[in-house]
Amino acid sequence: MLSPKTKRNIYRIIPFGLIWFVFSMVYTLIEKGLLGDATHYPATGNVYSFSASIPLAGITALCAGLLIGTVETLYLNKVFIKRSYFIKIIYKTGVYLVVMISFLVINTLIGNALRLQVNVFDEQVLNDLWSFLSNFAFWSIEIYIAAIIGVSLFYAEVSDNLGQGVLANFFTGKYHLPVEEERIFMFLDMKSSTTIAEKLGHVKYFEMLKEYYSDLSDPIIEHDGEIYQYVGDEVIVSWKLQNGLLNNNFIKCFYSMKQAIEKQRIKYEQNFGVVPTFKAGFHYGKVTTGEIGVIKKEIIFTGDVLNTTARIQALCNDYKVDNLISSQLVTIMNANTKFILKNLGENELRGRDEKVELYTALLS
Repeated sequence: MLSPKTKRNIYRIIPFGLIWFVFSMVYTLIEKGLLGDATHYPATGNVYSFSASIPLAGITALCAGLLIGTVETLYLNKVFIKRSYFIKIIYKTGVYLVVMISFLVINTLIGNALRLQVNVFDEQVLNDLWSFLSNFAFWSIEIYIAAIIGVSLFYAEVSDNLGQGVLANFFTGKYHLPVEEERIFMFLDMKSSTTIAEKLGHVKYFEMLKEYYSDLSDPIIEHDGEIYQYVGDEVIVSWKLQNGLLNNNFIKCFYSMKQAIEKQRIKYEQNFGVVPTFKAGFHYGKVTTGEIGVIKKEIIFTGDVLNTTARIQALCNDYKVDNLISSQLVTIMNANTKFILKNLGENELRGRDEKVELYTALLS
């Protein structure tokens, strides 16, 4: 079974391959429209065959897109994660330009070798390659592929900004009509955030928040969580019910977050003079999920479960614990757990008539 992080990376890579494939088909059709029944490229004199160019262009573009998507997702995106979008584009374009030229050279060599039925290093093949590279036809393709790179990177950046799977859901219309689903929610709130902000000042505090949210990201990804919203110093994470219950991902995520911050203790102490800590409330229930908004569209959750989770989290200080879980969620948790669940009794949540039994999870 693939880990949540591996699946997320695959979902981020696949759009690159699809975008490149679609653009290659568009280019091939435009090329056919321009050349008509011609049997040779007018710029180079090379033989042109529409039936041969369709599969060759499609396969080559798909492979190129997947390769660039892999490099982008696993390496370059991390290298430039703290850079501005403009700087990212400049540097990444330089790297991908080398990849583009390499694929074009390979594509041309193979195509000419197959056409002439000779070795790829045959003198005629190499001469045809040079004719292609020194012709405007080559640079027109470079410009077109640069556009594909721009679209691919734009898609990736927008997808990251909106959140995992949100852009894909907009395209597929998954939540165009409201959908009812069961989800687990975690409301995670930084402790003493007001005091820390006053001590650091707003700019320094914001810098710390960026580091804090960055360090919490990997545990969320690794435990199949989805970031719903950042609200100041609070982050709301949700799981589809089956994903959150699998191996008790929701509570494991919380403790992985604590470990992630602890590993960066020295960084926080040196840069900010404080190590952030947090508390969390957990609950599950039915929500209605759907697109909303006209000027700015969002996919939002509505339901009593969100208000209840927020109020559960607010009681952490009263109970002097860093996590609280509703009894409803405890009831359906995986029995094989390494956590000790301590019953804290019932509490009447603000704005609710019925009492909620609460637990806290401790490492065994």
